[in-house]
Amino acid sequence: MGRFGFKAAFFVVKRGGSAQKIKRYKTIKEQHQINENIKDREVRLIDENGEQMGIVSGREALEIAEERELDLVKISPNANPPVCKIMNYGKYVFELAKKEKEAKRNQKLVEIKEVWLSMTIDVGDLNVKAKQAQKFLTSGNKVKVSIRMKGRQNAHANLGIEVMNRFFALVKDYGVMEKHPLTEGRSIWMMLAPVKA
Repeated sequence: MGRFGFKAAFFVVKRGGSAQKIKRYKTIKEQHQINENIKDREVRLIDENGEQMGIVSGREALEIAEERELDLVKISPNANPPVCKIMNYGKYVFELAKKEKEAKRNQKLVEIKEVWLSMTIDVGDLNVKAKQAQKFLTSGNKVKVSIRMKGRQNAHANLGIEVMNRFFALVKDYGVMEKHPLTEGRSIWMMLAPVKA
């Protein structure tokens, strides 16, 4: 366990007879320089309330942070002089992780589902496939519709495009055609996206 309760995971990989230890996760100290790791002569210091304290020596900034029982964190290493802030670093890392988790929760993951047709598909089978695509589209997923041409069907790709257009006519209330039917080698495909509410 590190200072802030984070543990770096390691795993061993064997390459050419020798084992190598590889770090799997970045540790917190690699993300920000904190306390004794800040070696700059001068830093622009900001206190825990966000007030500018001016340019001070690195040692003096560390002493001020220790007096207040807080951490000195380099937040802008590329500035001249670098900008450091006095803060409770453990709480700061916790808040960042919490915001990241919240952002992930609010993100909607869109999957691409695939429906396969054939050039000689019958009306009943086409309706079954259309219902399947409607279900995917109403749940918010994109649908890739594909036809695999076999043998002499390659010479009549236009028939496959007609099947695609008939299929789209059955699902047009649930989705929009993001990519029109496209012939690529021995297959024809199109992409459907859900209708935006």
